This record gives sequence, structure tokens and C-alpha cells, in this order.
Amino acid sequence: MDTPALVIDKRKMDQNIRKMADIAQKQQVGLRPHIKTHKIPLLAMRQLQAGATGITVAKVTEAEVMAEHGIQDIFIAYPLVSGMKIQKAVELSKNIRLITAFDSLEGARKLAAAADQAELELEVRMEIDTGLRRTGVLYDQAVDLAKKVKALSRLNLTGIYTFRGPILDGKPTLDIEEAGRQEGRLMAELADKLRKEGVAVSDVSVGSTSTSASAAGVEGITEIRPGTYVFYDRMQEKYQCCSPEERAAAIHVTVVSKPSESLLIVDGGSKTFATDVQPDQPPIFLKGFGEIAGHPEMVLERLTEEHGMITVAGKTDVQIGDVLQIIPNHICSTLNLHNEVFLQNEDGSLEKQAVLARGKLQ
Repeated sequence: MDTPALVIDKRKMDQNIRKMADIAQKQQVGLRPHIKTHKIPLLAMRQLQAGATGITVAKVTEAEVMAEHGIQDIFIAYPLVSGMKIQKAVELSKNIRLITAFDSLEGARKLAAAADQAELELEVRMEIDTGLRRTGVLYDQAVDLAKKVKALSRLNLTGIYTFRGPILDGKPTLDIEEAGRQEGRLMAELADKLRKEGVAVSDVSVGSTSTSASAAGVEGITEIRPGTYVFYDRMQEKYQCCSPEERAAAIHVTVVSKPSESLLIVDGGSKTFATDVQPDQPPIFLKGFGEIAGHPEMVLERLTEEHGMITVAGKTDVQIGDVLQIIPNHICSTLNLHNEVFLQNEDGSLEKQAVLARGKLQ
């Protein structure tokens, strides 16, 4: 194995998969993991074998890859509005259970028109903005939109969903338990309002890795959709979603230069590590772009495309040619930079695994 390389501890990964499956089973909710974290059909199958009821994707092309490898129950948790994406979804729905999404009347009408042309029915869920201010119909406009969509032919509105993350009262928080409970209450209450207005939704889907456990305990929630839990990362550890020992993914890099005792250069830069989670940002205030395992005196302080600059406080015995392991801040976007990962067995042997849905942007 050459560096830089993304290595997954298989034992830790399997423990993480079982841990979330146990949470879902205990709370009697469905588990539909988001595969954007790993983008690997083999790992999605391991999640299904552990008890997941289906999977979640963000892109139609991700769904196509997963379906090609035998996965039969897929939710595209992203509003589809372009004609090409909708047509691909319609074709895919002929062979598997495919759930699509909308957050506007315009989007729903496009889905309905494509379904009508294909003479089939599409199962759809309505996305709700519960505070992240991303996609999703505004909370107080959801009932009106749902009633209008219910009147469209060829669409079967079966549920509502949201993605909120560690947000409480509209602000980032470290209180992930209360954030999850608030997320769950908002969605369960909305589902009740919809039913009273004649929109009989059955699926109420919530939950990121940070909020799934507590949101699942709210009465009326039927499904959770965590993703990062399969590996966890430095960010999730700071949110206290996992212990440091549960983080299963690390980037192996080689020290290629040592200009001084206080500076090391490694062969992994911004094309190896994601930079979407910036250092020193609230509420978790991470130091650097990753944690150098076993070296608290070091900080991955700067990145250029092919270089990582590590500052050293004090002295270190690390020399040119040594290999370091770095826990990334955010594993999901980091993994998408890699064509392959290495699954490490307990005996230390490595299995190369292609990231088959990597770069599927459409």
C-alpha cells in the first residue's frame, strides 16, 4: 500500500454498524443509512445484513450504482427537478423500490408529469426545513404544499423527511440529545397536522449521526438516516457521538520533508483531506485539518494541493520516510477524494476496495 491511502479498520466499522442497528431496533424505528459516507455497495450490503431496511443516497447516479449491485430499496433524499435526473429515476423505479423527494410544487409537478408519461406511480416524500436552512419546504408552509401535491396524479406521497444535524433553536449546538429530541418533535407534530388535513403520511424520517439516537426515541418517528456512523470521524468525536477508539478511518501519509524541527511535510494535501470542516470554528473548534494519531504535539495546520504542513510543538523523533496516520475532520467528503480504500483485517492484512459511487455528482 502506497501513500496517501485511506485505511478502514474493519473490526471497528462492523462494531459501528451493529451499534446503530441496535439503536434502531431498540427504538423500533427503521434504519435507512446514508451511503454518501462510504459510497461502496459492499458496505451498504453489510449495513442491510445488520438490520437496515434500505439505504439513502443523495444522487440518482449513486442510486444507479447501488441498484446495479443488488440493492433493492433506495431513497434519493434530494429534490429532483432536472428532466434528465427525473427520467433516470423513473427508469430506475421500474426495477426497484425507489423513493424520490420534492420540496416545491414545481418539483412535484415535474415528477408527476414524468410518471404520467411512463404510466407508473412514483413514491415520494416531502422534505421539510426544520432549521438548517438548506433544501426543504418551510415548516409553516408544509401542510399547504402537501395538500396540493396529494391532488397530483401518479404521485404517492408516503412520508416526510428532514436533515437538521446538531442544530438547536436554529443555532449549532453541542447538546445533540436535545437537538435530536427537538428535531423529532417538530417532525412528529407536523405528521399529525398533515393527517388531520387528510394527508395520510406513514413515514416520518429524521436523523443525522449526531441526532439519530435521541430523535428515534420521539413517538411518531418511524425512520432514521445516519451516515457518518459507519466510520465516525474527528468531528463526530467532538460532538460526543463516539469515543476516539470508535473512529474507524485514517489517512496514512508519508513524511516527505523536514525543513526544521518544528515543521514536517507529508504527501497528503487538499486532494487527500477534505477542507469543508474548517479549524477553529464553533461549536467544536477543531485544531487543524486532522488529528495525527499518537502525536498530540503535532497539528496538520495547512494544506496545499499535494502537501500537508504539520507543525510540531517541541521535539519529535519522526523522520523523513516515516508513515503517520491522520484521522480526518470529515470522513464523508474526504472519502469522495479517493478512488479506493483499504479494509484492514484484525491480522493486519489489507483488502483493496473500489469506491464505486465516488464522484457521482448527478
